[in-house]
Amino acid sequence: MELKIDSLDRKILRILLEDARTSYLEIARQCHISGAAVHQRMQKINKSGLIDGAHLQIKPAHFGYQTCAFIGLQVNILNSRSHDEVFQKILKIPEVVECHHITGKYSLLLKAYTKTNEQLKNLIVEKLQSIPEVVSTETFISLQEGFDRVLPID
Repeated sequence: MELKIDSLDRKILRILLEDARTSYLEIARQCHISGAAVHQRMQKINKSGLIDGAHLQIKPAHFGYQTCAFIGLQVNILNSRSHDEVFQKILKIPEVVECHHITGKYSLLLKAYTKTNEQLKNLIVEKLQSIPEVVSTETFISLQEGFDRVLPID
């Protein structure tokens, strides 16, 4: 069942996208409705699956993670079970923060953070290339993040 959202739902979501810590009372004030109405609408939105959680986002550099890299993995997958096994192995590597199944030359595209280039090399050689199904890798080091944003909801 698809959730029908109206202009008020969109306004509430825009406020939360700008600052997810905004209280329901502050949202109610900005929308000229009661706090209970905001709460009911947020329950409806949460139950629908429209929101994929809320999380705190830290700046990796503040914790010493100076290297951000995107790694393309060419994977030789024999069956769906081996695909799941590869994915589970990658999931256990804490430096890998994103994993995308993609089309083209590579099967998977990973985003990883390491503290140094030496640690990145170890991640690639010792952890990723040691997975038997991984045929090859190609690494792109990010020199600087231009921007990171959420999609507009209009």
